Amino acid sequence: METLNIQTSRLIIRHLKLSDLINFHRYRSNPEVTKYQGFDVMTIGQAEAFIKDNSVKRFGKPGEWVQYAIENIETGKLIGDCAIKLEQYDTRIAEAGITISHLEQNKGFAKEALLGIMSFLFDAKEIHRIVEIVDVENTASINLLKSTGFRQEGHFIENIFFKGKWGSEFQYAMLKREWDDRRGNL
Repeated sequence: METLNIQTSRLIIRHLKLSDLINFHRYRSNPEVTKYQGFDVMTIGQAEAFIKDNSVKRFGKPGEWVQYAIENIETGKLIGDCAIKLEQYDTRIAEAGITISHLEQNKGFAKEALLGIMSFLFDAKEIHRIVEIVDVENTASINLLKSTGFRQEGHFIENIFFKGKWGSEFQYAMLKREWDDRRGNL
C-alpha cells in the first residue's frame, strides 16, 4: 500500500490533511454538492473525523474506499476530493468518484482530476478496468464520464434506496485497452 500523489497541470491529488478541514467542510456541508453522493451533509465534527480516518488509509487495500484531496496548485487550497477503491475480489478492477466544491465547478477541474486518476490507475498501476456508478439524474457526472471516453454498460432501475427514495443508476466503464486506444488517437 502506498501514499498517493498524482499531479496534473493544475491539480495535486494527495492525502487529506487536517489543514483541509475548513474548505472540505464548506462544500461537504452543501446539500447541492451532496445531492447525488453516497454521503449526506457533514457537520464540522463529522468532517474532521472523516479527514482523520482517511488520512491514515493507503491506496491498494482491496474493497476499501480511500478519499483523497484535490488541491489547486496555483492557490494551494483544497477544491474537492476523490475516492478510489480496488475491487475486493479482483484488484485489477477499480472504481473512482469525484466531488468538486460548488465554488470551483464548471472550470474543468473534475475532468482534469478524473483523467489524472485514470492515468495513474491504467498507466502506473496497470489496472484492467475502471467502473463508474452514477445516478441517472446526475447529468453533470454523466457528461463528464462520456467526455473522458467511458461507455455506458448498464442501467439499473430503482436498484438503490437512497436518501429516502428509490433511485436508479447507470454503470459506465473503461478498459485499459480502450484508454490506450483513446490516447493514441488524440
